[in-house]
Amino acid sequence: MFATVSQIKMKKIILALLILATSNLKAQPKKILFVGNSYVYSNNLPLMLYNLALSNGDTIIYDSSAPGGYTFAQHTTNATTLSKINAQDWDYVILQEQSQIPSFDPSQVQTETYPYAAQLNDLILANDSCTQTVFFMTWGRKYGDASNCAIYPPLCTFEGMQGRLRQSYVEMADDNEALVSPVGEAFKYSRMADSTINLYSIDNSHPSVAGTYLAACTFYATLFETSPVGLNYTAGLDATQAGFLQQIAYQTVFDSLSVWNINEFEPQASFNIASQSGSIYQYQFTNTAINANNYSWNFGDGNSSTIINPVHTFPGNGTYTITLTVSDGCESDTFQETINIGPLSAIQELNNNEINVTLQEQNISITQNQSNLNFLQVTVLDVLGKVIYQNLNSNQKLLVNTANWQKGLYFVQCSNQQQVFTKKIIVE
Repeated sequence: MFATVSQIKMKKIILALLILATSNLKAQPKKILFVGNSYVYSNNLPLMLYNLALSNGDTIIYDSSAPGGYTFAQHTTNATTLSKINAQDWDYVILQEQSQIPSFDPSQVQTETYPYAAQLNDLILANDSCTQTVFFMTWGRKYGDASNCAIYPPLCTFEGMQGRLRQSYVEMADDNEALVSPVGEAFKYSRMADSTINLYSIDNSHPSVAGTYLAACTFYATLFETSPVGLNYTAGLDATQAGFLQQIAYQTVFDSLSVWNINEFEPQASFNIASQSGSIYQYQFTNTAINANNYSWNFGDGNSSTIINPVHTFPGNGTYTITLTVSDGCESDTFQETINIGPLSAIQELNNNEINVTLQEQNISITQNQSNLNFLQVTVLDVLGKVIYQNLNSNQKLLVNTANWQKGLYFVQCSNQQQVFTKKIIVE
């Protein structure tokens, strides 16, 4: 049997094992602070999110600072807001700007909003560097912003206003390495799919109960990375309507995870393996993790390392599971590969006078010396048994380019009607 490679991607493995071991205990609560204005306290969005999460066994500890009409600039000097930011080590602090300002002309938003968004984010991280800032993308007014339509025409319609809100909130999130909860986009898709569901209160700006419920579902999908579809908490809405809004929230968030920066800044472990200088037992491990600054290797043979790109020599033939755990000081991620060292690495090299295999610069040259062999099945495997190249060749000579291959030991297997033979090739 040839060696096999299996890859197992385990997201937050330590947490997963803890959940399995304590399945009868409630999950660790998420601590969430809302910083905004009346769009937050209308219909008590934090409480609605709490109830929605609880219906799926998730718990939230929450607080809010939401004076009516408040802007980011005002929050940067508000004693209550600053006190609440510093009150504890929040998992998430949600920032919601005054409902109109982010939809204004980009140059105005650049001056009136972005600096204060950055200042609030800095205050959040100064309290706890592991807190994740989340920007609350609000929605366009039902019929656009009539009070500013003449000054800036994109605001004359819901679509135009929503487009500007999306752009501004995504830019703020990107600039501050933060998340976006795309509530405004969920409003847009809900309106497109079923215009009979009224998401607005009588002023055509603040949310109705249905609008706040859609916001809560969107936040749940964003923060818990879990679909709200099927949750039994409906905030008093008809079950059919609640189910529709749950589906809209789920699709809005999960169809564009990278746009909302979900998981974009968390550490992600991965690595490559290559034999070292053609050795059977010595391997180079190349770390390809992102967003990490701490690395812990376990080679599955009782040895470990904290070197970024270690070289390791295994004691002999056998099956070894290599584990890399990386972290950024807040989150961790683990990646594993299992390798089987033995049968393939120790394979006897078989020679054949009718077929020549040589390495010429960046090409493996395979030549048949007799013209009556008709075809040649060529397979190239790396030292782990992974098929790198395979071809059914009917020509007398075949060139296999190795320019993009990793350095190391490879096995070239050639077969025709009469026989099979193997040649070891070392790519330098």
